[in-house]
Amino acid sequence: GVCPAGWHLPSDDEWTQLTNYLGGDSIAGGKLKETGTLHWNSPNTGATNETGFTALPAGNTTVGGGFFRLGRSGNWWSSTETDSDGATNRYIQNNDSDVNRGSGYKGIAYSVRCVKD
Repeated sequence: GVCPAGWHLPSDDEWTQLTNYLGGDSIAGGKLKETGTLHWNSPNTGATNETGFTALPAGNTTVGGGFFRLGRSGNWWSSTETDSDGATNRYIQNNDSDVNRGSGYKGIAYSVRCVKD
């Protein structure tokens, strides 16, 4: 496990519950993103960070080990596997307020956000 004792990696369903609570996928990203352009590339569309989540745009790594989309995208794993090589994730971009759902190959690095049990 990537999370300390008493914490867990949120499931795909828990991510869905969060985005629904925040008004839906089309606006939840703005409510989660850090405001301004210190870390996010401009435009940091819709960023209010009203949740205090302070999502940062760490991007992800590539299979070859390089960084991709640093400053433009934040990507977070869920605990829900799609198959033995992949899992669902959520990602937020600098140019909209959406929280997008995707799936990724476990061999690349996304951020994690642990949730208290």
